[in-house]
Amino acid sequence: MGKFINPFTDYGFKKIFGQEVSKELLIEFLNDLLEGERVITDLTFLNNEQLPIYPGERIAIYDIFCTTDTGEKIIVEMQNRSQVYFKERALYYLSHAIVRQGVKGESWKFDIKAVYGVFFINFLLDENHKLRTDVILTDRETGKLFSDKLRQIFIALPLFNKTETECETDFERWIFVLNNMETLNRMPFKAQKAVFEKLEEIVDVHSLSEEDRVRYENSVNAYRDYLATIDYAAKKGSEEGFEKGIEKGFEKGIEKGIEKGIEKGIEKGIEKGIEKGIEKGIEKGIEKGIEKGRREEKFETARNLKSLGMTSEQIMQVTGLSLTEIESL
Repeated sequence: MGKFINPFTDYGFKKIFGQEVSKELLIEFLNDLLEGERVITDLTFLNNEQLPIYPGERIAIYDIFCTTDTGEKIIVEMQNRSQVYFKERALYYLSHAIVRQGVKGESWKFDIKAVYGVFFINFLLDENHKLRTDVILTDRETGKLFSDKLRQIFIALPLFNKTETECETDFERWIFVLNNMETLNRMPFKAQKAVFEKLEEIVDVHSLSEEDRVRYENSVNAYRDYLATIDYAAKKGSEEGFEKGIEKGFEKGIEKGIEKGIEKGIEKGIEKGIEKGIEKGIEKGIEKGIEKGRREEKFETARNLKSLGMTSEQIMQVTGLSLTEIESL
């Protein structure tokens, strides 16, 4: 256990940004993020149940929903797992926050407040290789701002590789601390920005109550189980995929060779078949291995969480297993 909490866990992320006592940290971060555009002086945390329900596994998705002193809605999210439709889901979240502002009656004239989405992503977004991607509504031809009511900011944490001394802006200092917090022995940048002193107090593991420490340890275990699931699935998928690929490639090569009916055709068919088979076999094997690995690790995670005293309902939320599966362990 490090000196400071891990911000990539559900507990750690919400401890830093999602509670009243640490509201100052979120305000400072958002102001550094939007420097030169606007200044937030206060915000109010809203019930996350106002966000749409996402049916997928949520072990690595942490949401914070708040509104500023001037009415803008802000969704802040930490996402550790790459998803095929992540951009679409992020847009859906923001659209939902816009729609909920509607008021019944003819007197309402679509006077909506801006909605911001700030997404910390612990993976690369498609082929984009930028640390920060800002998405706004503009005219395609002129680039002129069309509407300021919707804004998405994606922060690809793996692309930040600056050292402590190389950080020049407060935004960079924030990202450095978040990326390295669990391994830090001291909180840097306190001389440059007073908010990091407040951050040091909040994220110090030794300052946690016994109850909060248990919650944090459970959160860390769940996060590490998730990482182990990914590693295990990738390893098993690669091994099984390679074996299946060789077998499939040989069969495919023979089929092609027989169709040619000549010795040269058989040799070429086997060669191409093996190449194609290995490629397809590895692809299918990885998919099968990941699926199998995830399920096996889910059961292992459920056993660990059960031994720590978590309820079946809580374990269902963490692992995605059914109540029957959990109770059978």
